[in-house]
Amino acid sequence: MALSSADVTQLAAVDSARAARVLSEVRSARLAGQRTPVAPRPVIEESWERMLRGGVDPDHGFRSGLLSREEVQRRRETTVLRHVLPVLREGLLSVADVSHHIMVVADEQSRVLWREGSSPVLRKADGLGFELGADWREDVVGTNGVGTPAVVRRPVQVFASEHFVRSHATWTCTGAPVTDPRDGRLIGVVDVSGPLETMHPATLAWVDSVAKLAEARLRELHVASLEQLRAVAAPVLARLAGRAAVVDRDGWTAAVTGMPYTNRIPLPKSLTPGRRWLPSLGPCALEPLPGGWLVRATEGAVPHSATRIVLDLARPRHWSVTVSGSAGSWSRELSPRHAELLYLLALHRTGRSAAGLAEDLFGDPARTVTVRAEMSRVRRYLGGFLEHRPYRFCEDAEIEVLLPADPRDLPPCSTSPTVVAARATNGHD
Repeated sequence: MALSSADVTQLAAVDSARAARVLSEVRSARLAGQRTPVAPRPVIEESWERMLRGGVDPDHGFRSGLLSREEVQRRRETTVLRHVLPVLREGLLSVADVSHHIMVVADEQSRVLWREGSSPVLRKADGLGFELGADWREDVVGTNGVGTPAVVRRPVQVFASEHFVRSHATWTCTGAPVTDPRDGRLIGVVDVSGPLETMHPATLAWVDSVAKLAEARLRELHVASLEQLRAVAAPVLARLAGRAAVVDRDGWTAAVTGMPYTNRIPLPKSLTPGRRWLPSLGPCALEPLPGGWLVRATEGAVPHSATRIVLDLARPRHWSVTVSGSAGSWSRELSPRHAELLYLLALHRTGRSAAGLAEDLFGDPARTVTVRAEMSRVRRYLGGFLEHRPYRFCEDAEIEVLLPADPRDLPPCSTSPTVVAARATNGHD
């Protein structure tokens, strides 16, 4: 009986050994450049193509150095993932231990920060190099349930020989990205892994639902922290004239006076009390408050004269925009959606309507509500450097886009028709 890739996934739940044999044949044929007996699932085939282009050795696993215990602890103490560990443990560990799985939590760089679950499975994971502090990026260890979800930004299940590296073929893993609900940034990946016979298709939905619960918990914590800061801000702002805001340490706004409310005021990474120039407000005086900062706009605003805006898409998963001008420079990391939007605006310097951007992003010009909402968020940090009706970069700005050497490495998570078409050029005009 001929099998499809979907059939193999279902078969694995009842006959993992047979499914593993089929996938081993598929992998061998694909690496030999031959026709495969079953088409790999698209998410797996696309990952394999990235591995082949990147030179990952399919027959000899590579292990980069483990982080030191001190560095693992430092990352644990600074990542926001620490706030949702109870949610992840409650949702995953009780089932994982019984079903001979382990739960793995990695940061945005795919470094393993926590591993818990079945003791025998933990020992098997050690043999694969799946240890605390290990680097599990896709371009380091091949297709896997930590690095691949981090690249494609969606849940992925990797079973047996769907792993690119041969030594992982006895393993099954299912991972889901955890994103910051405030701005969509990747903050880590949660993964459930175990021997291949423990594979079940329902694991994908299970892990994804727990990741979403973790994101909901982060949203609740953010709202609660802003409410606490707002209580501190009220008497402070009541005594002030002029424009002022109270923001948390990441720039999220708790309260304002004398100015329109905006969700976030971008702050420099290194911040000290005193006079600073901020992109959205100009010259400001900054004073620390418990849990945040008082930001007061001062007189004699410095006119913005951005001489250069650099959109950096060259580094996988680390997209950013940098604005440089006479008043200094600042950078901001971009979510996948904002990277897509700014890329499209860089392609269309004369401007793009909301319907045009919706067509570029979704292939559907009717989705203007989503586009307008996202562009409103972008303009909160790019301020006067973007104009609208149509949306475009300001005329006096020099725009530079840094692209990956191979167009196929443009954001793999993007489903924008324009980006997909650019990836499909394979470097040929």
